[in-house]
Amino acid sequence: IMGYKLDTNMRATLVIDALKMALDARSYQNQQIIHHSDRGIQYCCPQFAEFAAANNILLSTKQQYDPYENAVAERVNGTLKYEFGLIKTLPNLVTAQKMVKQAIKIYNSERRHYSLDMQTPDFAHRNQQHIYKKYSLN
Repeated sequence: IMGYKLDTNMRATLVIDALKMALDARSYQNQQIIHHSDRGIQYCCPQFAEFAAANNILLSTKQQYDPYENAVAERVNGTLKYEFGLIKTLPNLVTAQKMVKQAIKIYNSERRHYSLDMQTPDFAHRNQQHIYKKYSLN
């Protein structure tokens, strides 16, 4: 998880701030970032699209309202919600922001993934030598 932001609104600036974090956090400045979204209105506004285009960010948007359309992104969301307790109603924004930050830090630096040969996402990002496992229903 390269960039994120949690707030009480769903404005385009919220998503742009998360993308700025991703751009700053990447190790490989010459590689394109892919941003996957769920067709929310904040992803459809010109401000967001212009920011993405200006920063060479490839936009991946679900065509239907089907969570299987980008199973990897949906899996990450599910892991954060259920393994790290983010599915719960949180008492306030400050607590939620702290919990999300901690969950993402653990997810990236400690949680090992089968699809990364039991390495962490941080390790995989820094070492770019692994072969991603692909899964198919066929």
